[in-house]
Amino acid sequence: MLFSNWFGGKKYRSVPEQINQPPSDSISASLAQNITYLHSQFSQTPDLVVRHFIIKESGDQAALVYLVGLIDKNAINNNVLRPLQFETGSGDSEYGFTINVGQIDPLKSWHQIESAILHGSSILFIGGRTEVYALGTQGWPQRAIEDPQIETSLKGAHQGFVETGSQNIALIRRYIQNRELKMKELIVGRRGNSLVTILYLADVANPEMLKELEDRIQQLDVDVILNTGELAERIEDNPYSPFPQFITTERPDAAASQILQGRFAVVVDRSPSVLIAPVSFISFFQNIDDYSTRWSIATFIRLLRILAFFVAIFLPAFYIAVISYNFEIIPVKLLLTIGEFRGRVPFPPFVEAILMEVTLEMMREAGVRLPAPVGQTVGIVGGIVIGQAIVQAGLISNIMVIVVAFTAIASFILPNYDMVAAVRLIRFGMMIAASMFGIVGIIIGLMTMIGHLIALESLGTPYNTPFAPVRFADWKDTFIRLPLWIMGKRPLGTRATQSKRQGTNRPKGDGK
Repeated sequence: MLFSNWFGGKKYRSVPEQINQPPSDSISASLAQNITYLHSQFSQTPDLVVRHFIIKESGDQAALVYLVGLIDKNAINNNVLRPLQFETGSGDSEYGFTINVGQIDPLKSWHQIESAILHGSSILFIGGRTEVYALGTQGWPQRAIEDPQIETSLKGAHQGFVETGSQNIALIRRYIQNRELKMKELIVGRRGNSLVTILYLADVANPEMLKELEDRIQQLDVDVILNTGELAERIEDNPYSPFPQFITTERPDAAASQILQGRFAVVVDRSPSVLIAPVSFISFFQNIDDYSTRWSIATFIRLLRILAFFVAIFLPAFYIAVISYNFEIIPVKLLLTIGEFRGRVPFPPFVEAILMEVTLEMMREAGVRLPAPVGQTVGIVGGIVIGQAIVQAGLISNIMVIVVAFTAIASFILPNYDMVAAVRLIRFGMMIAASMFGIVGIIIGLMTMIGHLIALESLGTPYNTPFAPVRFADWKDTFIRLPLWIMGKRPLGTRATQSKRQGTNRPKGDGK
């Protein structure tokens, strides 16, 4: 039962007692007294509906209570009220009435009633009884399943997660139709109980990592968790690192693929994305399309992403370093060309780069926040007009515009938005280091970044695996992607209890 999971055992966190709440928190046998107390608890709540009627089968007075925006009206009218008011059946042997809903949970305290109403159940009060019944008539507004908006795919599925946790779990089950797919439900929040569900393969996932993830979530003491981003920030290993330590995905096929590797998927109700843990640095350069194209093509694209990562971080810093300090490494003809373009620019290279990068970031954010057609127009027209005008005004050189354009294109190649955001932030740090120490500053920044990646962890596992610590067996699916039949084992970084994959043998008649 859903409500037994929500309200039973240690998962439930009681809310502070209200002023009007009875000390015993018990339900009265008087229907009128219960309704009066309910109205006092839900004062100034015009969407609370109380429908009084008489149960035809027993002749008892009853009342049905629900929030009008969180229930299915057809289920209320056809499956609850009509059987109770107009039909005479044999009666339910356990509850003494007959209704056509799939879920009935008896409740015996007011804090359970309050939470059940707020979660979309309708509550049946019957005169003379000291327990009420939570009926599964939820029907809040839901968005239809659509294409993922951020993680687009050429050959993958065209279904993305929505804001309903049960639907997201069903989407994952569509890909993993196995009884070993287990779930753990946790309740987080004092003011708004957020249902957090951990999905994993019981015979594959590491139980110690499951316990660590569960403990981190259970220790949260917050008002409410609204989305997976809030949850990730509160349970990650190093909150001060610019690098994301969990993957948030809006694709059920990607989540299923990660679960099959021995990782955990965390579904937060009311959030359209799912959290994946633990992850490694190289996980942010992998895409679901990599496994639906030929391995040689996937390897080339993945190497291109690695190159784009370094270009997006170091290209503006390298421009600042060679122009300000290390111009002797530039060929003479190219140096004369650069000097000709920079002759009218009144700013040093660092100020020039900062001005262009800030302008680019502002245009990027403007394009994201505006409606899609307008955002594309602002991005294209704004880039052309501003770029041409700023060069003609002599504020920025043509070379700097080319550098910023290449940097932007490189950042667009990266498949994960969280990693792109980290790259954008680190880029400014590298530019400051290059303006102070030249190429030496870039090397210092690179060494600092590598050291940080080696020390970083995700759910207690090394973030930079399989490179630090070195695990050559996992290099088959890192910056290269070998054929699927060669990758016979799950990544060692997941510490899976069942390391061997199934179905990795190559079929006969392969043309050897």
